[in-house]
Amino acid sequence: MPELKLLHVGHAPAVLAFELANRSYFAASIPDRGDDFFDQFTNRYDASLAEQEAGICAFYVLVAEDGSVLGRFNLYDLENGTARLGYRVAERVAGRGVATTAVRELCRTATARHGLRTLRAATSHDNAASQKVLTKTGFVPVGPATPADLGGKSGTWYERDLQP
Repeated sequence: MPELKLLHVGHAPAVLAFELANRSYFAASIPDRGDDFFDQFTNRYDASLAEQEAGICAFYVLVAEDGSVLGRFNLYDLENGTARLGYRVAERVAGRGVATTAVRELCRTATARHGLRTLRAATSHDNAASQKVLTKTGFVPVGPATPADLGGKSGTWYERDLQP
């Protein structure tokens, strides 16, 4: 059974392998990270861990039993009980409910571990899979997302109140 784990330094090789293996798959629905992301991976990874340590963000990986990364589920800009949610799952598990299950778990974790009350997520109009995940996990549309929010595409902001 895959496990959602807080990102740590030891996940770096598996995260890089995940990003490389799924690069073209991701680029079909979200902006490509670009060669610089991969060229500077170690520095960016270390910076992410520093942001996490500072309490600005919380990064999670969905780890398979064999240690490979099946997905990334991130909470950005933790402030005043609110954060932005971003996620991506490997092509080999897409369409199997993996993202939905992990987002549900992260919503519980966001409250229990990080004291969050509200999560926001933006998705482009042409990313039907992400819209479906957000809707299934209790997010509701709250307004338009601009190309600046979504790397050049328009879309919708979704929000979920985490209070019981």
